[in-house]
Amino acid sequence: MDKKFVFMFDQSGSGKKELLGGKGANLAEMTRIGLPVPYGFTITTAACNSYYDAGQVIPAEAEFQVLEALQALEKKTGKQLGNPSNPLLVSVRSGAVHSMPGMMDTVLNLGMNDETVKGMAELTNNPRFAYDSYRRFIQMFSDVVLEVDNYHFEQRLEHIREEKGYHSDTEITAEEWKQVIQEFKEIVLNQAKRSFPEDPKEQLFLTINAVFDSWNNQRAVLYRRLHQIPGHLGTAVNIQSMVFGNMGDDSGTGVAFTRNPSTGESKLYGEYLINAQGEDVVAGIRTPQPIAALQEDMPDVYQQLIDTCQLLESHYQDMQDIEFTVESGKLFILQTRNGKRTAQAAIRIAVELVKENIMNTREALLRVDPDQLDQLLHHRIDPAHKEIQFAKGLPASPGAATGQVVFDADEAEELSKSGKKVILVRPETTPDDIHGIVAAQATVTSRGGMTSHAAVVARGMGKACICGCEAVKINLESKQFIAGSTTVNHGDTITIDGSTGEIFLGEIPMIEPQLSEEFQLLLSWADEETKMDVRANADNPEDAAKALEFGAGGIGLCRTEHMFMDPSRIPTVQSMILSETREERKEALDQLLPMQQQDFEKIFETMQGHPITVRLLDPPLHEFLPDKEELLVDVTKLQMTNSDSHELQEKQNLLRKVRLLEESNPMLGHRGCRLGMMHPEIYEMQAKAIFYAMSNIMKKGINVHPEIMIPLVSHVNELKEMRQLVINAGDQIQKEKGQAFDYLIGTMIETPRAALTADQIAQEADFFSFGTNDLTQTTFGFSRDDAEGKFLQHYVENDVLLQNPFVSLDQDGVGKLVESGVKLGRETKPSLKTGICGEHGGEKESIQFCYDSGIDYVSCSPFRVPAARLAAAQATIRNEQRNRLKEPQPN
Repeated sequence: MDKKFVFMFDQSGSGKKELLGGKGANLAEMTRIGLPVPYGFTITTAACNSYYDAGQVIPAEAEFQVLEALQALEKKTGKQLGNPSNPLLVSVRSGAVHSMPGMMDTVLNLGMNDETVKGMAELTNNPRFAYDSYRRFIQMFSDVVLEVDNYHFEQRLEHIREEKGYHSDTEITAEEWKQVIQEFKEIVLNQAKRSFPEDPKEQLFLTINAVFDSWNNQRAVLYRRLHQIPGHLGTAVNIQSMVFGNMGDDSGTGVAFTRNPSTGESKLYGEYLINAQGEDVVAGIRTPQPIAALQEDMPDVYQQLIDTCQLLESHYQDMQDIEFTVESGKLFILQTRNGKRTAQAAIRIAVELVKENIMNTREALLRVDPDQLDQLLHHRIDPAHKEIQFAKGLPASPGAATGQVVFDADEAEELSKSGKKVILVRPETTPDDIHGIVAAQATVTSRGGMTSHAAVVARGMGKACICGCEAVKINLESKQFIAGSTTVNHGDTITIDGSTGEIFLGEIPMIEPQLSEEFQLLLSWADEETKMDVRANADNPEDAAKALEFGAGGIGLCRTEHMFMDPSRIPTVQSMILSETREERKEALDQLLPMQQQDFEKIFETMQGHPITVRLLDPPLHEFLPDKEELLVDVTKLQMTNSDSHELQEKQNLLRKVRLLEESNPMLGHRGCRLGMMHPEIYEMQAKAIFYAMSNIMKKGINVHPEIMIPLVSHVNELKEMRQLVINAGDQIQKEKGQAFDYLIGTMIETPRAALTADQIAQEADFFSFGTNDLTQTTFGFSRDDAEGKFLQHYVENDVLLQNPFVSLDQDGVGKLVESGVKLGRETKPSLKTGICGEHGGEKESIQFCYDSGIDYVSCSPFRVPAARLAAAQATIRNEQRNRLKEPQPN
C-alpha cells in the first residue's frame, strides 16, 4: 500500500498530531467542528523525514499527492493556482508536533506573479492591495527560499518612506508598489544570481523544500535543545488558501489569547492591525492595537471572535493562542494552539479552569510544566525602591532583571559565556536572535506588541521582556538608545520590570519571592496525588527552613563537609589534617565535635521531627587545604624575603602535607568511606556530634530521626565496618545520657559496583540513597568539571547524547544501575527505603523515572522542591493512566 503523505483538512483519518504536527491537527479539528478555517491540506512529518532520508529531495510519491491535493483545493475554492483571471493564492507554513513559535519558515501569497497580480487587482478592484501583496510575497519568498537577506528589502522600503515622508507602508500607492516590485526583483537578481520564479508550481515546491530545510536551521535546533524536543520528529507543512487582512480598513489580522498569558487573568488578550497581514503582527514591525479596540472598529467581528475563543478553550480544555484574519469584514481562524504562558499564568489558569468545571484537579496538575515553576522562585523588584523609571513599554513577560545593555544577539551570547549579565535591546527581534534572548537576562524592544516574537519566546523561557517601548529611540550604529533626556550607552547597567514595563537606570534592589495562594493550592492538590516523598538538600538551618517553607518532607542530604568549610573553622580543620599522630588528630577533632554538634542541633530543631539524612565526610582532605600553586608562590617569596620566619616553617609544613595528600584523580581517590576506614576517628567524632545533638534536642520535646549515611561504599565490608563504628558511638552516648535513640544507618550508592552488589550491601543498610551525580561520573567515566567544560556540550549539540546526563538522568545506562540497585536491595531487605539526592531529584524526567523504578523519595535543592512536588504528582498520575490503558477492556 502506498504511503499517505498528504491529508486535506476535512479528510477522514487526519487529526493525528504526530503525523500532521500541532498546527495541522488543529486546523483539521477546527474544520471538523465548523469554524471558518480557510481550506487547505497538510503534508505530513513522515514526508519531511522521507525528504531527509532521500538527501533533501521531496519523494516522487509525496510530490504526486501534493498535486492531487492542490487540485482538490482548487475545486473547493473555485480558483486555480496561476490562473490570471481567477488566481488561487496560498500560504505555506511549518507545523511541528511541538509548538516552536517563529523558529521555522512561512511564505504568504504564494502564486503571485506578473500576470496573477493584474487579475487580483481587477477582481478586487483594489490595485494597491494586489501590488502590496505581490511585493510581500517577493520579499518573503526571497528571504526564506532564495536566502536573500531581508535587510536589502527593508533598506529599500525605508528609503521610500523617507523620500515620500510616509509614516507607514499603508500610505504607499499602487504605482509606487509597482516600482518597488521591479526594484525587489533586481535585488533578487543581484543577490541570488537568478531571476525571481514566475511559475507558481515551481514556487510551491521550492517553498515546501525550504520549510522542510528550516526544521534544521540554527534557531530551530537551538529551540529544540532548550525545550528538549526530539530532532527526529520532523515538521509538517500546511498549504492553506489565502485570506487577506490587507484589503483595506475593513480588513485586518491579529493574535488573540483566550486568557492573559502573562498573568492568567480570564480576559481576552491580544493585538491586531488594520489593513495588514499576519507576519506584520508577530514580526513586531508595526506596533499593533490592543484587541479590545477591535470592539469599536468591528463590533460584529469582535463578538464572533469572543464566541470562537470560548468555544476553542472549552474544546481543548486549555488556554488557546489563536491567529485570525478579517477579510472585508469576515472573520477567519488561521491557527489555534495551547498558548505559551508564564509560570504565574499557568498556575492561575489551571486553578481557574478547575473552578470553572472545565477540568478536574488531576488534569490541572498535568497542565503546568514543573520546569516553569523555577520562574516563580526568584527575586523581584523591591516595591520600596525610590528610583523613577525613565522609559516604559508593554509588560510582555513578567520578572525583574538587571544587566549591561547590549544591542546584538551574538554579543549577548559572548558576554554571557564570560559570566556577565546583559540585557538585549533591539528595535525588534527576529527568530534569528533566539540565542541572544536565551543568553540575556531580559529583552527590550522599541517596536512590536505583546504577541510579537520577542514576547512569545521570552514568556516560554520565563525571561523578562518589555516590547513596544516607543519612547526608546535606538541607534544601532552608535550603540546607544535615548528616552527623553536620558541617553543609555552600550555597557551601561539598567534594570527592567517585565511585569510593569518599566525601565530604570542602574541596579535596583530585589526582594525574596513568595508563593501565591493559587500556587499553594495547586501544590496541595499535588501532595494529595503523589505517592513519592520530596525532600531537600540542606546543610544549614537557613536552607532547612526554606525547604520546609517550600513543602519539603525532610532533608534527603545534609553534607557535613560544608560545616567544615566555615572560614572560622578552617584553622582547626587544617590542624586536624596536618596532625602527625592519632593523638594530635583527636585533639583537633575534640575541638570540632562541639561545633558539629551545634550545627546538628540547629538543623534538628529547625526540622521539627522531619527525617534528616546526614552524610558523613565525603570529599578528600586536600580540599580543606590551600591551593598548592598559591602555597609555592608564598613559600618562594618568604624564602627570598624572610627565610628564618616562623610563617615560612608553617607554610613549608602545609606545602609538604598538600603534596602528601595530592592525588592523580581525587574523585576516585581517598575520600568517602575510604577516609573513614583509614581515619575512623573522624567518622567517630561526627557520629558522636549527631548523637549528642539528638540528646539535647530530644530534651526539648522534639522528635529526631536521623538517617546516617556512609558515602562512597563499593563493598559490603566497608559499610559493615563503618556501620559498627556508628553503632558503637550511639551506644556510648545512649548509655552516657540515659536515652534511647531512633536512627537508621545506610549508604549512598554512587559506584557501579555498589549498584551491582546491592543485595550484599543491603545486608548492612537500612536505606539506600543513590548519589546519581557520582554514579553518572563513574558509569560514563566522565569527570563532570572536565566533561562539561571541554566536550559534553559538543556531544549534546551534535546529538551524540540527547541531553547532558548531569542535568537529566541517563535512563539507559545509569538508570539501569539504579533499577538494579533498588531491585537487588529489596530482594535482600523488602522494606529497604530508597531515594536519590542531587539535582536529578528536581528534574521532571528523572523524577518520572525514579517513580517508575519504585524509589521512595527524591531530594533536591530547596528552591526546586515545589517543582519536584508537582513532578512527583504528575509521575503518579501518568503511571496510573498507563496502568488503566493496560487493563483488559470489557467486550
